[in-house]
Amino acid sequence: MTDQLTTQIIAIIKKRVELESGHRGTASIVGELTAATELTSIGVDSLGLADILWDLEQAYDIKIEMNTAEAWSNLQNVGDVVEAIRGLRTKGA
Repeated sequence: MTDQLTTQIIAIIKKRVELESGHRGTASIVGELTAATELTSIGVDSLGLADILWDLEQAYDIKIEMNTAEAWSNLQNVGDVVEAIRGLRTKGA
């Protein structure tokens, strides 16, 4: 079972991946994402991760203070992204 934050972040990641791959709408190339989904398995590279992090900054009005290399080494799957955002939101609260 996933919580609301996880569901929202999965939707943001899925939208970005589909947008960058040129596939939008019902024909999903991403499939079912879970917290365990590896970012590389859905085609997210360092540039894609930077775009996802920017989307998350905009969605949650937060600032992610890490360069892409640090982010890439720390954020391997969707669950890692969720926990990073959860931690930043908790700090800001």
